[in-house]
Amino acid sequence: MRRRIKICCIAEESELALAVAAGADALGLVGPMPSGPGQIPLGRARALARRCPPPVASVLLSSARDADALAREIEAVHPTALQIVDRMAGPEHRRLRRAFPWLRLVQVVHVEGPAAIEEARAAEESVDALLLDSGRPRAVVPELGGTGRRHDWRLSRAIVETVRVPVFLAGGLDAESVGEAIRTVRPWAVDVCSGVRVDGRLDPERLRAFVAAVAAA
Repeated sequence: MRRRIKICCIAEESELALAVAAGADALGLVGPMPSGPGQIPLGRARALARRCPPPVASVLLSSARDADALAREIEAVHPTALQIVDRMAGPEHRRLRRAFPWLRLVQVVHVEGPAAIEEARAAEESVDALLLDSGRPRAVVPELGGTGRRHDWRLSRAIVETVRVPVFLAGGLDAESVGEAIRTVRPWAVDVCSGVRVDGRLDPERLRAFVAAVAAA
């Protein structure tokens, strides 16, 4: 099975073009967040979403936790998928489904311990995919992505083996680690931000090395 690749924290058209040329299947556009890299105004996210050529998915990342707030961001950007980076109740997912039946929903589960397995099982009923990351949502300043940290891949593997929806793996991936991550976790897709950047900017050499490592794995 070919592993899909999501390149996150796309901030400008030159990065979008670079990621598409490298073979990215999805591009992450980071909306307002309490912390982390890559945040861009919703207006710029909309412009970039419009530039994503089919079948590359435009994925809006949001830290909002209720359907009304998320709906406002969806309407501002018009992405093809929404990545909800904090825990959200099933009824809110279903409200979004009714309002935006064309939109793919990706729920992030931050793998801080074994409780993440049950959280993933509960979330899968309401979404199209899960994304396993290494944030700390309950920190004083919440960390909801872009940490550059690994989490316990054994727990991620357990989640992949338990749920029925596709699973993205994120958190501390780069060209050196992604092969081991794929072999250990067996995710449907991998997601990278800082691992393909230098001084915050998408780096062509790191990007090519990452894509090659995914293909080799």
